[in-house]
Amino acid sequence: MPVINRLADLSDEITAWRRDFHENPEILYETVRTAGKVAELLESFGVDEVTTGIGRTGVVGVIKGRNGGAGRTIALRADMDALPIEEITGKPYASRVPGKMHACGHDGHTAMLLGAAKYLAETRNFDGTVVVIFQPAEEGGAGAKAMIEDGLMTRWPIEEVYGMHNYPGLPVGEFAIRKGGIMAATDEFLIRIHGRGGHAAKPHETIDPIVVGAQMVSALQTIASRNANPLDSLVVSVTVFQGGNAFNVIPQDVTLRGTVRTLSPAMRDLAQQRMETIVRSVAETFGATAELQFTRGYPVTVNHDAQTDFAAEIAEGIAGVGKVDHEIEPMMGGEDFSYMLEERPGAFIFAGNGDSAGLHHPAYDFNDDLIPVGCSYWVKLVETAMPAAA
Repeated sequence: MPVINRLADLSDEITAWRRDFHENPEILYETVRTAGKVAELLESFGVDEVTTGIGRTGVVGVIKGRNGGAGRTIALRADMDALPIEEITGKPYASRVPGKMHACGHDGHTAMLLGAAKYLAETRNFDGTVVVIFQPAEEGGAGAKAMIEDGLMTRWPIEEVYGMHNYPGLPVGEFAIRKGGIMAATDEFLIRIHGRGGHAAKPHETIDPIVVGAQMVSALQTIASRNANPLDSLVVSVTVFQGGNAFNVIPQDVTLRGTVRTLSPAMRDLAQQRMETIVRSVAETFGATAELQFTRGYPVTVNHDAQTDFAAEIAEGIAGVGKVDHEIEPMMGGEDFSYMLEERPGAFIFAGNGDSAGLHHPAYDFNDDLIPVGCSYWVKLVETAMPAAA
């Protein structure tokens, strides 16, 4: 079950779509042009139903099998949005929009699912219904949640849902997956520390919020080193420390910001509880006051066991034995496909992007050699999960 010949033949056409998306990146929910082109292509393929405006700018296509769509309904999802990054690839199809680029490969994800949709609409070599989901705002906007809130899972009676993401550093043609948590919950925190400012030469007359903040940064690191089970993954990173604007003035206030990444609900709760205690206690120790704003972001992306085994089997049929890592280490980055996996069973898989720059890097580019591989994965998943009756 290697790469499908018809999809290899379509690679140039699919690549052209991908590069058009790359030249015209749109961020968050601004994916109006992208969604328009996706809908236009789906209609040209002859899919049975095309719906726009789901989750503001999301697109849903429905393809019915040979039996008229009776039976199971499986969904395949691709993300469409770009990032606010200035591209430095120098490619002839580089971004034409200043300050925006496809630095995560969503242009490739969209093109691959379109390629699979074209093939499935042509052949319909399956029984049941395929729902192809083109989602906006994965990069911090929770577009998956917005589509769900617009009735994605109920308007179309989706039973299982699958996602795929390119993976720099993994050879093209290879895949990686794992059961359970594969990507982390992404939470943010904001801490405001209030002291008493004054002259830097008279620190004894002040309550120095910079000193309080420094102690707080150190104390927050003990959540991972002394509160969390060493076998559980937890990251607490303070990424912003703002306070003061003169060399001889102790400021009145300091602000800390950062992120917490976890792979289980229990560890997520622990991190928030310990942060609340540390922020309050450290501030009180120095006579200051402080407030913590803890904002929960994307939940853990949790692959379901049976669907993970199935996805790995399909990937191995395309890549070959030994070319699918069944136990990839979890990534501490986040992914809003997690919301879909909270609603329905499914699995999220990584597909090799080869020796490329890393995700979210200004020199990153999606590897077009992955296109026939990714398209074949989608098609074989559908045809195997819902085989056409003889």
